[in-house]
Amino acid sequence: MKVTSIQLGEIREIQYLNQIAASGIFKIQISGSAKLKFLGFEGDQQADLSVHGGRDKAVYAYSFDAYSAWRSERPIDQFENGAMGENLTLDILKEGELCIGDSFKLGSTIIQVSEPRFPCFKLGMKFKDPSIIKQFMKIGRPGVYFRVLQEGVVASGEALELLNREKKLVSVLELFNFNSSAVDQELLARLASVKSLSESWKRKFERFKSRTN
Repeated sequence: MKVTSIQLGEIREIQYLNQIAASGIFKIQISGSAKLKFLGFEGDQQADLSVHGGRDKAVYAYSFDAYSAWRSERPIDQFENGAMGENLTLDILKEGELCIGDSFKLGSTIIQVSEPRFPCFKLGMKFKDPSIIKQFMKIGRPGVYFRVLQEGVVASGEALELLNREKKLVSVLELFNFNSSAVDQELLARLASVKSLSESWKRKFERFKSRTN
């Protein structure tokens, strides 16, 4: 995996029909390098910190090769790098092979896979079509959130070098497709052993276990 481009964005107001919302989903490609801190790239902003940003969602990465599926699904729209609101567009990101807890050296930073991305209503507002949320789930290319384990500098063209993996592997795609109404007990057992699972997913599984006990 290599960084095809880096995108940063400031909070701006978006409007669709009778809705108005603040969002940092509009990302602009930069040239050169960018400083990456524990809470994200310098110069990048998120509007609603209850669901975006934070330690577990410091960096959002999306795969360049996934945009071909989007162009087929939505030929009228433009899908340039950063269209999904990602900070990093990677040349290829295989969600079925990338696992929660995978740690990578990238530039002078170390980043770790924390969870898949689930789209909110603001993606529909950006594309002026709420049906894109269902299309996002159907296409099954969620991209991935990284937490930052070591701050540093990232530049376009740099490769991600795998450093460590969890002993029990749970892929990003498995977590994305998780269905609490039809739970795979084997998957649950593996998830219970994943130390680097994000705090939001830990809380989700605690709530699920309390309902089933």
